[in-house]
Amino acid sequence: MNKIIVAVLHVLMIFFFTKTANSFPADVFDGAYSLCTNKAVYKPGEVVWLKINHKASSAFIRYRHLNKVLKQEPLLKSDWSWVPPPADYQGYLVEVYTVKNKQKIILASVAVDVSSSWNKFPRYGFLSEFGVKSPEEMDSVISYLTRHHINGIQFYDWHDKHHQPLAGSSAAPSATWKDIADRECSRETVLGYINRAHQKAMQAMFYNLCYGALDDAAQDGVNNRWYMYRDSLHVKKDMFDLPQPPFKSKIWFVDPSDSSWQQYLSAKNNDVYKAYPFDGFHIDQVGNRDGKLYRYNGAELDLAGSFRSFITAMKKARPDKKLVFNAVNQYGQEGSIAVSPVEFLYTEVWTPNDGYKDLAATILNNDIYSNGKSSVLAAYMNYQNASGKGYFNTAGVLLANAVIFAFGGSHLELGEHMLCKEYFPNNNLAMNNELKKNITAYYDFLTAYQNLLRDGGMFNNPDVVCANGKMNINMWPPKAGRVAVQGKLVGKKQVLHFINFSDDPDLEWRDNKGTKKEPLEIVGAGIELKFVSRVKNVWVVSPDFNAGVPQNLKFQQSGNSLKFTLPALKYWSMIVIE
Repeated sequence: MNKIIVAVLHVLMIFFFTKTANSFPADVFDGAYSLCTNKAVYKPGEVVWLKINHKASSAFIRYRHLNKVLKQEPLLKSDWSWVPPPADYQGYLVEVYTVKNKQKIILASVAVDVSSSWNKFPRYGFLSEFGVKSPEEMDSVISYLTRHHINGIQFYDWHDKHHQPLAGSSAAPSATWKDIADRECSRETVLGYINRAHQKAMQAMFYNLCYGALDDAAQDGVNNRWYMYRDSLHVKKDMFDLPQPPFKSKIWFVDPSDSSWQQYLSAKNNDVYKAYPFDGFHIDQVGNRDGKLYRYNGAELDLAGSFRSFITAMKKARPDKKLVFNAVNQYGQEGSIAVSPVEFLYTEVWTPNDGYKDLAATILNNDIYSNGKSSVLAAYMNYQNASGKGYFNTAGVLLANAVIFAFGGSHLELGEHMLCKEYFPNNNLAMNNELKKNITAYYDFLTAYQNLLRDGGMFNNPDVVCANGKMNINMWPPKAGRVAVQGKLVGKKQVLHFINFSDDPDLEWRDNKGTKKEPLEIVGAGIELKFVSRVKNVWVVSPDFNAGVPQNLKFQQSGNSLKFTLPALKYWSMIVIE
């Protein structure tokens, strides 16, 4: 929203925003206000508390589900409550507006998710720093994640040892310990974050490898017969080398399907659950290991296939706890992870899956592999730049999110900072104010319109053309220098996603060096498509304009032809034909 419309009261900025005000229909957005909720997600029937940063005179509240206004009432004070309809798994948008000179001025909006479980619409965040923190520091981080409707948190590298994650004992947990990178961790901080996450209705997931053991594992009861070996004579164990210092050990790899190892780690996890009220286990791996692997007895190991056995064992040991498993570049996903008892599918995306089409394909494949489970992608932006200090490139982040969200996924990226590397404590890149503002709008959009984005439906490719030459269109997959269009049929609604690659020469999502350009806004594109059914309404909505508030469009339908004007396209606009 770098050309977001500002209120007429901001006289000095009127000229800058005139183009967007004229190009996008009806309402005007005043970016000076902010609106928030008291939780990240709500159960059906639960009261939602809302707060606006300062109260405007003669303002009103509208509650929407998609394009339908459910209720409207005057804004009487800066904080108030609302009880959404009782239906489960629904997204809503709450909008505050005022009227000036017969013009609606949108002051602020915020999304609301009503879902009894997080696994249908997961929005996953992370934490990676567990040294001594003040209550105010922890409150600030969790409040930020709450504002972005993050409903689950991965506690990354919180533990003591991979083979023995709890420092101390379940009866007497340690007050402090050192993680694998020799960073100090505090019990008070871990507990403080878990408790704060629960207060905001977030799931707290503890991170660990499925097969990691440190140098001292033997003295803690890890048997040599449990390891993965590089030879059939069990001479050379497989391992992941780490520089010492700062890391306190190499990581040696155990056979995930070994039943004795599964029992051992399940017992260690139970110690964790006794000491900390975690909701489940975020399970990691390091991806495909080049070359053959062997069990102790000399039998060749199918590592990818072993993950299903491990996940099943963890669920059997603690059926009350939730599981998520990282399919590194889809390794082990099909036929193993995807068909096991995980909450949703989680993919860490690497080369050669470097194109926007690969992000979409990963989500679509996950849906097939799992028969409809949701997807979260760990996709690290501006990766090369993150070797040094700097800022994220807003254009690259928003284009990647537009693709991930439009295809029904979500993006693991928000924590104490935005992710730029697979080692989560790396915070070399920061968000500038422009990106901070935009990322909030994108997460509101993902949440408010989750019933169109992530709640079933069938992707399709209607015959869409631009009738007045304002944009060059191609149906998905994208082409450099064009606007990509992807259709989706959701019930009786035909959705059209317009994603603007007009100024993108390479179509590589990672934007390694942060060089992607902000796309020029396209205004007033005449759209025509073949549409057989009778159309009752056409509306448009975008995270880039009008605080995500939808607007009805005029349309013409003659025979099998439907025509309307797309008022504006910056990064991503969504048309809904009812």
